[in-house]
Amino acid sequence: MTQTPTDRTPAQGQAKAQFTVPAQHPMVTVLGSGDSLLRVIEKAFPAADIHVRGNEISAVGDAAEVALIQRLFDEMMLVLRTGQPMTEDAVERSIAMLRASENGEGDGPETPAEVLTQNILSSRGRTIRPKTLNQKRYVDAIDKHTIVFGIGPAGTGKTYLAMAKAVQALQSKQVNRIILTRPAVEAGERLGFLPGTLYEKIDPYLRPLYDALHDMLDPDSIPRLMAAGTIEVAPLAYMRGRTLNDAFIILDEAQNTSPEQMKMFLTRLGFDSKIVITGDVTQVDLPNGTKSGLRQVQDILEGLDDVHFSRLTSHDVVRHKLVGRIVDAYEKYDSKHGTENGGHKGGGRGRSGHKGK
Repeated sequence: MTQTPTDRTPAQGQAKAQFTVPAQHPMVTVLGSGDSLLRVIEKAFPAADIHVRGNEISAVGDAAEVALIQRLFDEMMLVLRTGQPMTEDAVERSIAMLRASENGEGDGPETPAEVLTQNILSSRGRTIRPKTLNQKRYVDAIDKHTIVFGIGPAGTGKTYLAMAKAVQALQSKQVNRIILTRPAVEAGERLGFLPGTLYEKIDPYLRPLYDALHDMLDPDSIPRLMAAGTIEVAPLAYMRGRTLNDAFIILDEAQNTSPEQMKMFLTRLGFDSKIVITGDVTQVDLPNGTKSGLRQVQDILEGLDDVHFSRLTSHDVVRHKLVGRIVDAYEKYDSKHGTENGGHKGGGRGRSGHKGK
């Protein structure tokens, strides 16, 4: 896209940009079905005047805004050249990344096209990839470090992306097995109230991990892999006393570990293994007075070599848009009322807290 002076006499600071979509890309891939992508762009740049004629797109307005629109279309074309379609969500996230970079809030060289085209795992006709800059950095950190903490609110993909990296590592023979674990802590209920055997009582806590596996592997292969010990899904208590070699180990819901459990888990690390620990420190289900091991470990291990903390925010939520706004609303409420998780700061939520995974 080449920025040029406007045909009319522009107001001070205004400019015009023109962009020609190559013939091999149908305009619907750039503008969206029913111009849905164009409407997203127009909503994000309300002061700019955007026109489409044939395969020519022009934008007139404030010079800085027009420059961002120019960069946006350049990034969109880079994505489309890979064969990946642009979606409304991808356009919105690209605009947010470009604005952050323009405002000096970005602290790296990554571009929207680099983020949106990084493939982690292709399975059953779909590709798993990061959708935000923080997600990309989280995935890159898993490649670079032995222990990675993914800390952020519900819906930021911290567990799902870690699972995808685990399956990728197994398929590429970087590890011999995957171990998935969670602390069996109830969100306002008690295990004893549930019917069935101990395994049946624990299973509800592990079900989300099974569900993610089914997205990434042939469901028929999962029982065979679990029977062979190639994939293990077990409560955190089952990790005690073990040394885990040649494994990709994920501890999910780590905010519900005690400091003692967190230390126990971290010291299970064996040779040629990788650990990813995920959790949301705003959703602690421990009894009142019990400290969260995930909160404490940040003070203990921050800055330690080969340990990385990736922190995701409401801007990285990849569920329904309302989820991100709900997360922000709770943070605003807690800040205004001096509370944490709906209760007084310093204590666990116990049986009365909110839980919204």
